[in-house]
Amino acid sequence: MSSRRLEESRKGIGSGLAFVVTGPSGAGKNSVIDRVMKELPGLAFSVSYTTRPPRPGEIDGVDYIYVSRAEFLRLIEKGDFIEHMTYLDDMYGTSRSQIEGIFAAGKDVILNIDVEGAKSLHKTGLGKHTIVYVFLTPSSLDRLAERLRRRGSENEEEIKERLCVAESELKALSTFDYLVINDDFDTAVAELSAIITAERLRIIQVP
Repeated sequence: MSSRRLEESRKGIGSGLAFVVTGPSGAGKNSVIDRVMKELPGLAFSVSYTTRPPRPGEIDGVDYIYVSRAEFLRLIEKGDFIEHMTYLDDMYGTSRSQIEGIFAAGKDVILNIDVEGAKSLHKTGLGKHTIVYVFLTPSSLDRLAERLRRRGSENEEEIKERLCVAESELKALSTFDYLVINDDFDTAVAELSAIITAERLRIIQVP
């Protein structure tokens, strides 16, 4: 086999992979993703749209793109989302044009979406692009509750609602490709980085 065909027989950086990182609210997904993106080349983050207000320290266009409910509904009508859903009365969606732009720039994309969004992508896919599904979570609901309380952006009733949703989300674990336990931040970063690297090195079929 020629060196060119050997190179073509495996995925590599910028081969159009999509890494979907899902997990309960408060699991630390954004923090882990941010560190991984600093350590691995060729990754771009898909910034989701949402109707919820920013939390303290969040930046529009970086953490989320914050829009009104009317604007969100207009984007749905235009077909601008590859998936969208409602979580505790707030709406979230993933931009089709944003992801297409990332692939066109020769990068792989990493997405932070919830279980329902991951289910939608399972059904629709991303055309020729491979999607890798990663579930990231603390090892217990008690640990998750501690993190939500430390975050300080929800009251006790809201925390209880999020824990109920998290318990339901955990039932979908078997539909994911990988599990990352985020009890230790550095370990979680290393494991997500290893998953991305392994998928980039995976052998594919060459006609």
